[in-house]
Amino acid sequence: MKIKRASLLTKVVILALLVASATGLLTLRSQLNQAQADLAQAQRQLEQQTQINADLADAVENSGDPERQADIARDKLGLVEPGEYVFRFTD
Repeated sequence: MKIKRASLLTKVVILALLVASATGLLTLRSQLNQAQADLAQAQRQLEQQTQINADLADAVENSGDPERQADIARDKLGLVEPGEYVFRFTD
């Protein structure tokens, strides 16, 4: 019984196919890693935006609270109650 050996051309073609397959797999792996990083970043942004939305909803819901209005007047507008003094310390 004779054993046929693969020709050099067949070996080169098979090697080229293996190299092309390995290159394709590495490219796909890189794309997958990038997609996972993008997903993680999008999830972080979603969590941040959800917290911002919750804070805004709370602000709207409690906008009629006199204590909250006084805090906004003090902090944002620099207003003070009659007889109240503000001390600011600078370096």
